[in-house]
Amino acid sequence: MTVTRLGSLRQTLFPWIVPVAAVTVWFAVTVTGHVPQRILPSPITVANSAIALTRSGELPRDLAVSAARAFSGLLIGGGLGFTLGFITGLSTTAHLVFDSSIQMFRTVPNLALLPLVIVWFGIGEEARIFMISAAVFFPLYLNTHHGIRSVDKGLVEMGSVYGLNRGGIFTQIILPAALPSILNGLRLALGTMWVTLIVAETLAAEAGIGTMTAQAREFMRTDIVLVGTIVYALLGKLADAIARLLERKLLPWNPAYSSRG
Repeated sequence: MTVTRLGSLRQTLFPWIVPVAAVTVWFAVTVTGHVPQRILPSPITVANSAIALTRSGELPRDLAVSAARAFSGLLIGGGLGFTLGFITGLSTTAHLVFDSSIQMFRTVPNLALLPLVIVWFGIGEEARIFMISAAVFFPLYLNTHHGIRSVDKGLVEMGSVYGLNRGGIFTQIILPAALPSILNGLRLALGTMWVTLIVAETLAAEAGIGTMTAQAREFMRTDIVLVGTIVYALLGKLADAIARLLERKLLPWNPAYSSRG
C-alpha cells in the first residue's frame, strides 16, 4: 500500500475513532445493566427508534425543517457578516465607524436576546431565523475583518509595482491571503448555527429536530431524545467535514490546508 493511500485511509478512519469508542462504551454500560434503560437506552433501542421515526416520515420531515431554518439563518447572517467584514477590513473609515460597535454587541449572549426577539417577531419562523442569523453573523464578520486587515501591506505594494490594478490586487493578493481566516469563520459559524438552532426551536416550533426532542422529553421517551441528540451531533460533524473540504479545494496552494483531513 502506497504512502498516499495510507495517508488517505488515515484521514478517513481516524476522525471516527472517538465516536466509535463512545458508542462501544455506551453499549457496554447499558447491556451489562450498569445504567438503567430508562435513563440511558442501549444503542440498539435508539437505532430501532430512529428506524421507526424514519419509516413514519417524522424524522426526515423534522430534519428538512431544521436544515431549512439553519441554512436560511446562515445565508442571511453569514452573508451580512461576510459583507460587512470586507467593508470594514478594506476601509479605515468603515472600520472606525462600525467595528467598535459590532465588538460591543458581540458580547451580548443569544439567550439575553430571547425576550426581545419574542417581542419583535413573536414566536413565528422569523424569530427562529433571526436568532440563527444573529449568531452566525459574528464569526464570519470577525474572521473576514481580521483576514482582510492582516494582509501583508508589502504584498499589496509589490502588486502595485508589478502593474496590478485595484481589482487585480483584490482578487490576486488580498482575497487569497484573507481566505484562510474567512473559511475559519465559516467553520465556526457552521458550528454556532446548529447550537443556536437547538435554542431557536424551543420557541413553540411545530416541527424540527428540537421540537421532536422536546415532545419526547415530555413523554419520557429518552430513546427519541437521544435520536435527536445524535442527529445534531452528526449534523455538526457533517458541517465540519464540509468546511474542511472547502479548505482543501479553495486553498490547494497552502500546505497547512491542502493535506488536512
